[in-house]
Order: sequence, then C-alpha cells, then structure tokens
Amino acid sequence: MKILVTGAAGFIGHALCLRLLARGDSVVGLDSLNDYYDVSLKEARLSQLHTRANFTFLQANIADRDAMATLFSASGFDGVVNLAAQAGVRHSLTNPQAYVDANLQGFVNVLEGCRHQKVGHLVFASTSSVYGLNSTLPFDESQSTDHPVSLYAATKKANELMAHSYAHLFHIPCTGLRFFTVYGPWGRPDMALFKFTRAILAGETIQVYNHGQMVRDFTYIDDIVEGVVRVIDRPATADAGWSSAHPAPDSSSAPYRIFNIGNSEPVQLMRYIHAIEAATDKKAKMEMLPMQPGDVRATSADVHRLEALTGFRPSTTVEDGVAKFVAWYRGYYGK
Repeated sequence: MKILVTGAAGFIGHALCLRLLARGDSVVGLDSLNDYYDVSLKEARLSQLHTRANFTFLQANIADRDAMATLFSASGFDGVVNLAAQAGVRHSLTNPQAYVDANLQGFVNVLEGCRHQKVGHLVFASTSSVYGLNSTLPFDESQSTDHPVSLYAATKKANELMAHSYAHLFHIPCTGLRFFTVYGPWGRPDMALFKFTRAILAGETIQVYNHGQMVRDFTYIDDIVEGVVRVIDRPATADAGWSSAHPAPDSSSAPYRIFNIGNSEPVQLMRYIHAIEAATDKKAKMEMLPMQPGDVRATSADVHRLEALTGFRPSTTVEDGVAKFVAWYRGYYGK
C-alpha cells in the first residue's frame, strides 16, 4: 500500500513509518519540523527513515491548505494516518492558537484531501484526554466525552466529530484512535518519562503533581504501533446494528468508528517513578505539588473493541518499557 503518515518525524509517526516500511509499504512522511521541542531529535528520527527504500519526505504544515491540496492531488494514497498535531495539555493553556491551526484547520485540510482523492481509509490520532471529567473507569468508547478539561482535548474531540461528518457525507472510511499516555524510546522530551529520567540521572529534583496520587494507562510505543497497523488494514465500515434512536458514539451508520489503544493496566505514578529509579539505579529527589490545571487524576482503557477487531491487546509492562527507554536515553545522550 501507499500510505501518507503526517507527523512522520514525531514520536509515534517515526515508529509507525519504520514498521510500515519494514513490511513493504510505500510511505510518504510529512512533518513541519516545528520547534515545540528539540528539532534535532526530530531530525535524528528522520535520518533513520531516509535510509529506507520506499520512503519519501515532505516538510510542510498540515495547516497549509495549498501545500496539502498539492500533496493529495499528486499522490494516490491507499491510506492516510494523521498523527500531526499540536500536542501537550499544559502548552494549550499558553498557546491556544497553535491548537486551532494544527488540530482544527490542519485536520480539515487532511479530510478535504481524503475526500477529493477518495482515500481508502483515514486513521487519525485522538487521545484519552477526551474523557475529561468522566471518572468512570475503565474508559470505554461508549462513554460521554462531552466535558474536556483542556483545549487540546477539545480539539481532539472536534476531530472525532469532523471525521464523522466526512464519513457520513462523503463515505470516507474513518477510524479514530484514542491513545493512552504513549512512552518508549525516541519519546517526546515534554513528557514525564523524558523529564524524570533526565533529572534523576542529573541528580536534580523532579516535580510530582497531585502529590503522586495520579494513575495513568501507560502504553508502550511498540504496542501502539502494532495496534495502528492492524487498524490500517481493516478500513472502517458502517455498523449494521447502529440505531439513530439510540446512537452509539463509537460507531455509526457511516463508515466510522472509535477505538481506545491503551495497556488496560492502570499504573500509579509512584510505580512509574520507581521503575525509572530501578532502570537508572538512582534514587529520585521529589517535590510534591498540587494538581495542575488541565490534568486528570486517572486514566484506564477498556480495549475490548480493539481486541475484537484486530486480535491484539497491548501488554508491555511499565517495568520493561521504562527499562528500554532508559537504555535508549543513555545511548542517545551518552549518559
């Protein structure tokens, strides 16, 4: 297949491109290489992709309407995986316009490209953050997501609604994937694992929010990629049992569906920190702080729907995944 991956120089995009290329797909990777975090890390990821056959890279912003229209008109994509977005909950408190540009305008441009070129399947990244104030665990796709607590989450909820409208109007098969706290080698420097590992190795203090009383469904990068690949190969179809009288939010009479991808093993934040301590063989110095605006106390994924469709269920333990990240971090940064 010929597949467009937006956000190809990002954490998940890089890993997904490597996997698709390894199995023989032709991949066009798009990324703006913005400076939200260290551009040299993005370039290092790209350097791995440039050595692979059947990979083409385009530096462009999905919010650039003309560039996106040109890209789609010149390339017949069998599938599109949209991972390009402005990420980060806390950053949305200080730079909301970036989320409007990338996550709303940019996603419309992707949808329009898929519409006009009749792409066979659009898979797009959503987030566990859409569950917002919902406190019923584990989260399953049929639950309400109408109360996001950050603009980032609100834009991702909007992506789900926008995709449904295009699936309904133009019959574009669309699958949204709600990622749960992805971590692993080549990860994002703005995320806790990266920050904690750097600080612990340097003997610096880490900031632990909500006094450590946080729970996350940490999901290892290889598990995320496995789930995405299996979903790509199974384009969304209309749900024959869907009822407009009792409309399920995770499927439709249109070729549209939503899945969680999480480890389905919620982990206390302190266990996560202890795993880093074990992998680094260093004790963390901790500053306990209150809950931060935009954060949620706990996430936990019900992945039964993903497993029923694909036969796959993420299973990497935090201890194994963190050890692999720390080994990569030390090798990459020479620590």
